[in-house]
Amino acid sequence: MRKRHIIFLFLFVGILVKAQNYQALIKNAGDSDTFPKSDVITIFDSTSVQMQSTGLSYYQMHQLTKILTYNGAKQHRIVKVGYDPLSAYVEIQKVVVYKANGDVKTIDNPVFDYAAPARAIYWGAKEKMIEVGKLEPGDAVEVVSFKKGYTYALLQAPAKDDKYIPPMRGHFYDIVPFWSNHPVLEKVYMLSTPDDKKLQYEVFYGELTSMIKFKDDMIQYIFVKKNIKPAERESNMVSKNNLNTKLLMSTSPDWYAKGKWFYTVNEDFDAFTPTDELQDFTDDLLKDAKNEIDSISVLTHWVADNMRYSGISMGEGEGYTLHNAEMNFRDRCGVCKDKASLLISMLRAAGFESYAAMTMAGERIDDVPADQFNHSVTVVKMHSGEWKLLDPTWVPGVRELWSSAEQQQGYLMGLPEGADLKYTPISPPENHYLRITGKSKLDKNGLLKGSFTVTAEGQSDAAVRGVFRYSVRTEWEKNLEKELLKLNPAAVLTKVTHTDNDKYQEAPVEITYHYEIPDFALVTKDEIIFTPALAQGVFKRAMSHLYINTHSETKEFAFRDRCSRLMEIHETISLPNYSEIISLPVADDVVSEAITYTGAYELNERELVFNQTASYGKRVYEATDWPAFRQAVLNQRHFEDQKIILKK
Repeated sequence: MRKRHIIFLFLFVGILVKAQNYQALIKNAGDSDTFPKSDVITIFDSTSVQMQSTGLSYYQMHQLTKILTYNGAKQHRIVKVGYDPLSAYVEIQKVVVYKANGDVKTIDNPVFDYAAPARAIYWGAKEKMIEVGKLEPGDAVEVVSFKKGYTYALLQAPAKDDKYIPPMRGHFYDIVPFWSNHPVLEKVYMLSTPDDKKLQYEVFYGELTSMIKFKDDMIQYIFVKKNIKPAERESNMVSKNNLNTKLLMSTSPDWYAKGKWFYTVNEDFDAFTPTDELQDFTDDLLKDAKNEIDSISVLTHWVADNMRYSGISMGEGEGYTLHNAEMNFRDRCGVCKDKASLLISMLRAAGFESYAAMTMAGERIDDVPADQFNHSVTVVKMHSGEWKLLDPTWVPGVRELWSSAEQQQGYLMGLPEGADLKYTPISPPENHYLRITGKSKLDKNGLLKGSFTVTAEGQSDAAVRGVFRYSVRTEWEKNLEKELLKLNPAAVLTKVTHTDNDKYQEAPVEITYHYEIPDFALVTKDEIIFTPALAQGVFKRAMSHLYINTHSETKEFAFRDRCSRLMEIHETISLPNYSEIISLPVADDVVSEAITYTGAYELNERELVFNQTASYGKRVYEATDWPAFRQAVLNQRHFEDQKIILKK
């Protein structure tokens, strides 16, 4: 059967190139003058997939890439094909180099199989690689490779004979990007399925040429796109997968079917049954809990803070299984799925109805029930019947139970009756306030004495608490002093008080500084020149909007910030004797549906008051939100930089 597939697939490739000589294709593809911003160009990229009734699929890939620059030559001197040996088998079947001078060289070097580079998750991903050798601009590399299996798996441990059948047995799903970071002259994807399999597909963010053919007992779906330009880039833009052409395919009938399967496969694996030891531990944790939300909070934060994030392989099926309660509680080490699993087990031990859910961090889930997931979380049913999302992976040291850095994000719950795709709502800015209030006195010699208090909640609270969270207690005061020194390196911290970070669940963070800054103002014969301390910006670690590039006046694409937030800064400054104000900065208000900003100085004889309020209403913004967002940021930077000038 496999031999028949390969013969058919090579015939398909022959049709793709229309029997043209490869050298002619390479010559006519263009060069660095044609594509001045690209290191390589893909002449053709074809993938043909044969799906079996079990869901097992065979992939044949064929690419021809022309080298345009020496940097491109360096990048392609080694051919690499990555894969997960637990779910896929790959072969590099042929590599041919077509030299610019007309020589043709078949690469017969050995194919090596190495562990792939990894960080935080060490599940045994590997790379097949073969050395091509020295390349030069004008050369081209042809690669033919084969794969059987699938690329996404979160769940069950497969039986040995069915190693490469996807967890949702009998089904096929794929996400095919028809975009690239370099030019592609032609990309073809062909899928052959048994004629009794009902496939749904949709093309997002662009157009493809498509056709369906019927042959014997198979249905062929063919998709083609020509002259693909390099994907454009903008700072802080949303994922390229949510902007550029892609094809989604799935034989799953709907999200309900996928959610029900997700529930069933976890229960069949018995991932969530609490052990006696875990039951006793949970009971002890909750002995002082006051109500249901208190119980949920205690358990969520315990898992978040006490289970290390580290994806170490724990045996056969790693990467597929939600480890069971015994393993998770014993090892207290795992990734998102394991943290979610332990929390479910503890919630069930506490009498709650709780299940796993899947989500996609960093990208939008488009409405085709393919596996558009990269993250696992927990859902719990409240007494009111409402389902509440919990994420023990993203809330260590965070007062939230579900991180609002994940707002406007799709998720699918694994419920007994299944579930539809849902999106997390926008979290109001006031849930993530940052308030800085200060009072200071500037003397005639330029010395500033004062104090200010920082309070924050939600994601802003988490950002402020970074001074504590990422260091031991003995380093806390030093880290607090560093925040003041960022304001002015001559600052002297005379006193600082703060909430106990080890009790972060009890109350929002509060930090109060008392300080002196000699020579804070520039004092000349006739003038006193300065920028108020809080106007310059303190604890910018909680103001991610200030780190977004505002060079461009417009944006073409949607963009994102860390989280919605409300920023409020208030400072009262006692001034030395002066005769008049020579310069007092001003800025226009910003008012839009998603962003508002006000900032101004008020002068009452020798007391100067600075007020600044900015509300950023979303995490993911449309391009049309950019002018207001940009102006609000520019206004804050304006007050950071502009000087107040007093005439003596």
